[in-house]
Amino acid sequence: MNAQKERILKGTIQAFNEKGLKFTMDDLAKILGMSKKTIYVEFTDKNSLFLAMVDYLFDGIKESEEKIISNSDMDIIEKITNILGVLPESYRDIDLRQLYMLKDKYPVIYKRVEERLENGWEKTIELLKEAMSEGKVRSVNVDIFKMMMEAALEQFFQRDILINNSLSYEDGLREVVGILINGIKL
Repeated sequence: MNAQKERILKGTIQAFNEKGLKFTMDDLAKILGMSKKTIYVEFTDKNSLFLAMVDYLFDGIKESEEKIISNSDMDIIEKITNILGVLPESYRDIDLRQLYMLKDKYPVIYKRVEERLENGWEKTIELLKEAMSEGKVRSVNVDIFKMMMEAALEQFFQRDILINNSLSYEDGLREVVGILINGIKL
């Protein structure tokens, strides 16, 4: 990705944080200190900009997952827990709670989020199977486990549950991962 595109995507995240999905290209141009024309050279419209932002965010998550997998200081349970709850440090300030509005207002972008949530599970599933074979976790159907995690995250993007419970996306994600890893049993 070229530096200009990345700069625009980072500015998009800032505009999103300030105004939610309602930010305009004028807002973005002002934040970046550049003309809208320059933005339109890289992105044809707001939809293409949002689609690129989704990929940019998920690619960052995948990079963080790779670092977790290669971290020899973590045991397998820590790796699984961290991968399921991964949120790169640079995303901590993004108000992802607002993404619940995507499904109705930007269905194409919501579809991309759904696709990215559903794909790229291979390494996580490998870790789960390894943990099961080592007797570190009980044997479970990994397809059901994956479906439960995906369904929980998709609900974050479909409903305003995080906002109504005064939870950040990170806190909600941590809660889901804790329940999946530890259950609710005392």
